[in-house]
Amino acid sequence: MTKPTGNPRGRPAIQDADYNAARARKMEADAQLAELELLKAKRELVSSADVLSAWVDVLGAMRGKLLSLPTKVAPLIATETEIGLIQHIVEQQVREALDELSAYQPSEHAGRANITASGGDGSDGGSEATSKAKSQRVGRPRKASVIGK
Repeated sequence: MTKPTGNPRGRPAIQDADYNAARARKMEADAQLAELELLKAKRELVSSADVLSAWVDVLGAMRGKLLSLPTKVAPLIATETEIGLIQHIVEQQVREALDELSAYQPSEHAGRANITASGGDGSDGGSEATSKAKSQRVGRPRKASVIGK
């Protein structure tokens, strides 16, 4: 009996350069995905959908605050005749609105359900749609109106 030449056991050596290059690309892609998952777990990486949703909330709050300024400022300046005082009142109200907006936290104000208490994003990867942010009024509460009989 003659012994077979080469490696009689195990997988034969693959000499194909394309296969080895493809395998190296796959290993690199797997490593990159693992790094992204790690960053997500550390809460150092957020999805673009979450960023977009937060910006929509912030800009919506800003829009509401700016649109409420004329209603809020008009009664304060209606009787004023001095331009400097009117300018001061308007500037003061704009600064107040900007100060409120600078402290705005979309995750607290919008009541989003996609951030869980455990720190995860609450997604199971197969959810069909994300929950919509609840619409809330921005600014001071309206005065109660009394309806006469």
